[in-house]
Amino acid sequence: MRLLHSLAKTHASFDDPNLVSHAGLVPVMALAQRAGLGDLVAGQVRPGGQCGVNAAAKVPCLVAGMAAGADSIDDMDLLRHGAMTSLFGGIRAPSTLGSHLCSYTWGNVAQLEKASREFLANLAGQAPLLPGADVLAFIDIDSMQKRVYGHKKQGARFGHTKIQGKSLLVRGLNALAAVISTPLSAPVIAATRLRGGNAASARGAASMAARAITTARGCGCTGTIIVRLDSAFYNAAVIGAVRSGGARFSVTAPMNASIRAAIAGIGEDAWTPIQYPHAIWDDQLEAWISDAEVAEVEYTAFASKKGQAVTARLIVRRVRDQNKKAADGQDELFPVWRYHAVFTDSPFELVQAEGQHRDHAVVEQVFADVTSGPLAHMPSGVFTANAAWLAIAAMAHNLVRAAGALASLPFAKSRAATIRRDLIAVAARTARHGRGHLTLHLPEGWHREHQWLDLLAAACGPPAAAA
Repeated sequence: MRLLHSLAKTHASFDDPNLVSHAGLVPVMALAQRAGLGDLVAGQVRPGGQCGVNAAAKVPCLVAGMAAGADSIDDMDLLRHGAMTSLFGGIRAPSTLGSHLCSYTWGNVAQLEKASREFLANLAGQAPLLPGADVLAFIDIDSMQKRVYGHKKQGARFGHTKIQGKSLLVRGLNALAAVISTPLSAPVIAATRLRGGNAASARGAASMAARAITTARGCGCTGTIIVRLDSAFYNAAVIGAVRSGGARFSVTAPMNASIRAAIAGIGEDAWTPIQYPHAIWDDQLEAWISDAEVAEVEYTAFASKKGQAVTARLIVRRVRDQNKKAADGQDELFPVWRYHAVFTDSPFELVQAEGQHRDHAVVEQVFADVTSGPLAHMPSGVFTANAAWLAIAAMAHNLVRAAGALASLPFAKSRAATIRRDLIAVAARTARHGRGHLTLHLPEGWHREHQWLDLLAAACGPPAAAA
């Protein structure tokens, strides 16, 4: 997509036939152009067939549509509404974009995923996506079962997912994702992979972890990197890949016999109360009064696997198991606890390391963002087309995140839907002056004017000085 010259003014005329409904795409796609999106796709992605040509123009079209809120192939027609074609060159029809995705092989999808990872690294150089990454960064890996309904959807199988705390079998496709965040930033998507709906969560997770760590280093994460995972990824291959990449791991440990034996060996005086939901601070004791406590013990995992044993910390959180029959006069004779174990080589002290692991739930924020946007549907019946759609959705998510970070500090951590609503879905009209020179008239007195102009200046202004 070729971006034409546009200037921002503060006037409003919503009944003009030259109305633009998504004027915010101008600085957003200028930022994508500056980050080399088209060049990355042209240099790496080479689909075959008649519909596979011009990937450097078609993939940015898909990214632009997703950034504007498109969640299906037909929604890509929003790029051709009103005066959008006056602002952008090379816009393709939705049918053309859909045929392009269907021309992808699995190798082409891998090429697109690589371009997505390099695009994120370029965006991190253009916008403050990961502040504090030179000190501490987290990589969270998890999978999501995306429900689909088409009877001819390739790869659709029944797989387990949790809905309102209950494990259910859902027919769909399984998306594996790795996201990067820091204590000061919102998460961005480092790597993606689409699997069949019945794929085990840990399938391909080792290579995913290795690629995510490499991407994080490319994004400026030069400090400590901690890879956080749930119990489905508790295996020697994943932890070995994390350690080989020079990162730390923090993985939920399943409650097997050896874990239970290690927990039983923790003395009662080793437990430390922590700040937990509904905890109360006692000024006299200068401590949190809570039913949650943590302790740690040294533990060796995978001892039965030759050459793969790992010795690290086993951090255990215990929570008081409430007696539901206490109201009936059946008080407990002794406290009963529920235990949650984390196997980690984190360098942080006990309470901090345990709290950091609980923040692994940030990956669910990313899944919520993409499912309320481009991943509301898996739009094609072809598996590789949906895999390519997932990789492009990651590009669009990271691009919107970068745009928010350039606009203002509050937008840097806002949900993607908020950024689309406040900065991208902006009504404006075009006016032509001379040959090819366009002026973009924005609403007068608009309360997001300063943030939008900051984004425009950062995306369309002179490049930042070299360090």
